Amino acid sequence: MLRILCLALCGLLTRTRADPGALLRLGMDIMNQEVQSAMDESHILEKMAAEASKKRPGVKPIKGITNMKVKDVQLPVITLSFRPGVGIFQCVSTGMTITGKSFMGKNMEITVVLNITATNRLLQDEKTGLPKFKSEDCDIILVSVKTNLPSNMMPNVINKFLDSTLHKVLPGLMCPAIDAVLVYVNRKWDNLNAPMPVGQMGSVKYVLTSIPTTTASYIQVDLNPVVQQQGGNTIELADAGEAPQFPEDYAEGSSQLLLSAAFLTAELALLQKSLDLNVHDTMIGELPPQTTETLAGFIPNVAEAYPKPKPLVTEIRISKPPKVTMKTGKSLLHLHGALEMFAARQRDKIPASLFLLEADFNLKIQYSVHENRLQMATSLDRLLSLSRRSSSVGAFDEKALTNFITDFLQEAYIPAVNDVLQVGLPLPDFLDMNYNLAELDVAENTLVLDLKLD
Repeated sequence: MLRILCLALCGLLTRTRADPGALLRLGMDIMNQEVQSAMDESHILEKMAAEASKKRPGVKPIKGITNMKVKDVQLPVITLSFRPGVGIFQCVSTGMTITGKSFMGKNMEITVVLNITATNRLLQDEKTGLPKFKSEDCDIILVSVKTNLPSNMMPNVINKFLDSTLHKVLPGLMCPAIDAVLVYVNRKWDNLNAPMPVGQMGSVKYVLTSIPTTTASYIQVDLNPVVQQQGGNTIELADAGEAPQFPEDYAEGSSQLLLSAAFLTAELALLQKSLDLNVHDTMIGELPPQTTETLAGFIPNVAEAYPKPKPLVTEIRISKPPKVTMKTGKSLLHLHGALEMFAARQRDKIPASLFLLEADFNLKIQYSVHENRLQMATSLDRLLSLSRRSSSVGAFDEKALTNFITDFLQEAYIPAVNDVLQVGLPLPDFLDMNYNLAELDVAENTLVLDLKLD
């Protein structure tokens, strides 16, 4: 009995654990750029230097030095490395000059070159659910120290004074700079889980499934996209059987975004009603006139029912949610629906139904990115099947309509689908990522965006 209960619980846990619909792999290329840009945007070292020069209430002056100022802060050089299971180890190399009146009563200058080191632990913020870096173990390592104090006079006193002064000044001056830079980096995650519209039909937001993981080569962020209809109903991602995996042929240290076919399928479900089509035009592209006379060439009974040509009206209704599939190098959009043709009648009369067909067909998908949204452009792959559901013109072999329907889909329906898809699908908004530079590749059940820097 106990064994049966354990198996039942394990099965329940397996079913309720959602595989991520999107995976984000951040290599050192992107992390270097983000930390460097945060340092540049914040001007934090210059701000810290200016703050150190001010008299602050409640802060005791450093014994042996008055009128202290910090100037000539050197442009920092930042070195990062991943710490597996923790986050990022950061080293900031810089230099500056500390000036003031020394205990000897003379103007003093201390020029230092130093390294600031810290571990930036990667966490998940409990309130927002967003990734968050937090600095730990900040340390200051002096590389070189030069001073205009006469070291040949009382060298022990001078050295002790320098050591005491620098160890009092530098940690309080430099370590907050690391925290301030991380504030800038953390802000760039703020929009990640904000809902983003998919036209007027719904929205998508990206939610972390767990704390991001760090390896020796990258940070991986597992995302569970939440796809919601306009009314608030959530479209669940289909169980793909296996969790999406990154292909192995990308350079170490590079960055990618992976989107599963199940996720794209859920997004396109928002647009299902928009894929329905009514066509009243008689002349469409390269097609022959859309009239009963043309149709009679495939179904002779139509000529008997309508000896005088009547314009055709065609309706397509997608009856099942669209489905995206992917094999290496090829992606298809599978559509299943009803195609009904009518003969138009005069004097505002309702068109007369000729027949109703059930159709299965595939569209090939080409992916691109425009204005940081995923774009799809389709073309007809093939018409898979036609089956007759009803007919007012008698029995006929629906296979005789294969070429006629195929041409109609290609000339009339595919352009309408592509117009709908121009709305674009939103991509994760994080770290000011510019997806327009990404290189796209279709892999097994996944679309991979190889992220590039500006």
